[in-house]
Amino acid sequence: MGLTIGVDIGGTKIAAGVVNEAGRILARVRRDTPPGDGPATVDTIAAVITELATEHEVGGAGLGAAGFIDAARSTVLFAPNLPWRKEPLRAEVEQRTGIPVVVENDANAAAWGEAMFGAGNGQAHTVMVTIGTGLGGGVVVNGQLLRGAFGVAAEIGHINIVPDGRPCGCGNHGCWEQYASGTALVREVRELAGRDPGRAAGLLASGDGTPEGIKGPQVTAAAREGDPLAIEALATLGEWLGRGMADLAAILDPRLFILGGGVSEAGNLIAAPARASFAAHLTAGEHRPKAEIRLAQLGQDAGLIGAADLVRR
Repeated sequence: MGLTIGVDIGGTKIAAGVVNEAGRILARVRRDTPPGDGPATVDTIAAVITELATEHEVGGAGLGAAGFIDAARSTVLFAPNLPWRKEPLRAEVEQRTGIPVVVENDANAAAWGEAMFGAGNGQAHTVMVTIGTGLGGGVVVNGQLLRGAFGVAAEIGHINIVPDGRPCGCGNHGCWEQYASGTALVREVRELAGRDPGRAAGLLASGDGTPEGIKGPQVTAAAREGDPLAIEALATLGEWLGRGMADLAAILDPRLFILGGGVSEAGNLIAAPARASFAAHLTAGEHRPKAEIRLAQLGQDAGLIGAADLVRR
């Protein structure tokens, strides 16, 4: 198909780019997401596609959006950060642009991008775990995205990892993302700082002096500078990551796990404890091959690149 367009649709920004068959971005545009306005968001998506298509001959556009996407890769059934409920996004954007469109969950698109062009190196059996405010991911099995009967598979952050555990925004309790996410990391650090402010003096000073003023990026920065409390909190998060990945390995048996999302920028401060925990909790781990755990390579471009490539499939 040659060149295609990938669009990463977020709650605050819409990033789009022209991508070639090697996964290289040739041109980019970015717009703010119209707050709380579904129709205006569709118009903005169509506008960035039209702008890029004016300068490049493209064969289609892939849209990555957070939420549940139907099995036909056409309708956004539910978007947590946008006012879309059963939104016929593919038809609306195709009507405005005249370009073939595919819609995919943003974490699935990122997983595909990393599997094809990033840390996955074309591996056919890959699981990506995206560690941001929540915990998401995507699964590639036999070289294909695992989407399920209704298109909403791989919501891995909502695996129940602690029965009757912490309440989750999804309505259940004990979901994996309540223990292995940016939100969980900040909660852990704030609780530690509240119990022992002397030990957390450096982190408290980096904010407004209160536990509530501590933010995720400050924790990562402090850990890189050797702050013991921040290192401990990242290790705890890594421990929970490893536990969940061991459960997934028992079901999916991937060759590779890829850690992405903003929190993964902590690098080996999170990857090393995750690898150790994964090995410790993997069923019959001493008698079977173990999946490798790598850090993502494409950064925030993974979803855009993956969505653009899925149009070709």
